[in-house]
Amino acid sequence: MNVMLASGGYPWTVIPVDRRCDYMAALESASVAQDIKPFTLFLAEIVMAHSSTHPHNNITHPPKAK
Repeated sequence: MNVMLASGGYPWTVIPVDRRCDYMAALESASVAQDIKPFTLFLAEIVMAHSSTHPHNNITHPPKAK
């Protein structure tokens, strides 16, 4: 996951232990139900929270596709 995030210009991201259940539920939804929206929203929330606590990684929008 982090290699994909980094290759897109996003910071390496650690899933907080207290959010593990949310992460696993979103991952299962993507895997079992083929619904990636919960996983995408979860990751976006975590990445944005990380960038707000690490100003050198400030992300306000996704990088443009090449």
